[in-house]
Amino acid sequence: MAVVGCSTSPMKAAHRIPLMLQQMGYDVRPVHPTATEILGVPAVPTLADLDIVPDLVVVFRPSAEAADVTRQAIWVGAAAVWLQLGITSMEAARLAADAGIDYVEDRCSGVDARSFGIDKRSVA
Repeated sequence: MAVVGCSTSPMKAAHRIPLMLQQMGYDVRPVHPTATEILGVPAVPTLADLDIVPDLVVVFRPSAEAADVTRQAIWVGAAAVWLQLGITSMEAARLAADAGIDYVEDRCSGVDARSFGIDKRSVA
């Protein structure tokens, strides 16, 4: 998964949640405009700079940026976009629906992964 807005600050949810997902066995790819490494993984400035096509794009950016990030996710071929808790966008939802990709908003990916027992470490 690509994490747009992944933070370099361990005090922020945008760092703690991706770290938790990484510890659960997910391949977390940080997307940050200036960082070179986050969570021990090379960071890239944009989704277009990834060396993989992400299954999921997790968004830790303000709601006003969600539609643009969703456009980028569609452009790179992502299968889904997940806006973190407190982030919503009618335009992003419409873009995802029009592109036929999965879309979640205003939910915490880390909390849901734990709640539903979606731990990649236990998958054979």
